[in-house]
Amino acid sequence: MVLATDLYQLTMMAAYLEFEMSEPATFELFVRRLPRHRAFLVSAGLEQCIQYLSELTFDGDDIDFLRAHEVFANISGRFFERLRAWKFSGNVAGIPEGVPFFPNEAILQIRAPLFEAQLIETYLLSTINYQVSVASKAARVAMAAGDRTCVDFGSRRAHGPQAGVYAARASYIGGMVATSNLLAGKLCGIPVTGTAAHAFTMACPSEDEAFRRYHAAFPDHTTLLIDTYDTLRGAVRATHISGELKGVRLDSGDLAQLSKEVRLILDAEGRDSTRIVASGDLNEYKIRALLDEGAKIDAFGVGTEMVTSKDHPALGGVYKLVSKQVAGVEQAAMKLSPGKATYPGIKQFWRERDDVGRCVRDVMQLASTGAPSPRATPLLVPIFERGECVYSLPDITATRARCQTEIASLPESLLTIEGFGEYPVEVGADVSELMVRLRAEVGE
Repeated sequence: MVLATDLYQLTMMAAYLEFEMSEPATFELFVRRLPRHRAFLVSAGLEQCIQYLSELTFDGDDIDFLRAHEVFANISGRFFERLRAWKFSGNVAGIPEGVPFFPNEAILQIRAPLFEAQLIETYLLSTINYQVSVASKAARVAMAAGDRTCVDFGSRRAHGPQAGVYAARASYIGGMVATSNLLAGKLCGIPVTGTAAHAFTMACPSEDEAFRRYHAAFPDHTTLLIDTYDTLRGAVRATHISGELKGVRLDSGDLAQLSKEVRLILDAEGRDSTRIVASGDLNEYKIRALLDEGAKIDAFGVGTEMVTSKDHPALGGVYKLVSKQVAGVEQAAMKLSPGKATYPGIKQFWRERDDVGRCVRDVMQLASTGAPSPRATPLLVPIFERGECVYSLPDITATRARCQTEIASLPESLLTIEGFGEYPVEVGADVSELMVRLRAEVGE
């Protein structure tokens, strides 16, 4: 995976080494602003970043490929020998997965020799950007659904098989209860569930026979898709099977009205414990509208809109240099471009809570300053120290539970899918003073 990066990371890396620019530097990965329809974002993707940094090396084929590229024609062999023996040796701090965060708060903070910190930018950004997008969208879906369960049905609409697995993982962290993706279940420990497609019903001699055969094959796990031909007739036929009927699924039509009529059919036949599952291009707004209409839906299967984060498909996280050592002296770094200015210095981000544990504000301060109050706890925790992972990853079920707890502790004004408030992230006086000094030094 070491070459899963942009060419310019390697060209900069070579130039750094050519001019002996190997002193420590600190980069922060963060989001400049919230997407339009997000009150907060959810941290996700840290586990994959840990795996990447732990295993990152250049093998002989990687080095031969780079040597053959014309851009490296004038680079000395010393660079390639350095790559051959290289292993990540830096420090990393990060926001644990499942924790909500806000603009300009570092999701990851990297402290490493400059050329090392530069190399890893692309992979960290692509991993964090995607999983945060999906986890944050899933949190909104779960909020809209309230006490109704939601399942990830999005693998077939994800941007590739790997994206399907990562979407299942991130959406589970964000609030889904299960996924349809078997590989995600195997690799990540996520509960896996599913029904059947319209093709199964169409492949059988009749709908009655399709239902009978499916139930015979899975007597304890039967959820029948009843809208292949006529939804209400399908509901009646579903009640005719002998034995347990765990659920029926609606995938088309007026879901609110059909769910009410199907509920009446099921209850009239003594199937009051049979759940109604709905799917079909659902998102948080459609789910909220269905529930507002009094839909008798017990669970939602959510796919395309969630795994592509369709209303905001690209998060736009950035990875910026905030401090560097020059001749052993630490120098804060700051970008001044209009609309893209950054906050300088090695920072910590603190979250303050009130007496009942509800979040009140976040504060950005230089790490050397310490906590702004006794009630403040740090968002960034140690992940790597001197190239070794020092963080114990919780299992994904614990991460999901943390996400639910942390979201519930946010101000109530943020816990809605529309008309939400703005959470205060305050810039400490130390950071503000540093910004003024740096601007003065460059004549701005």
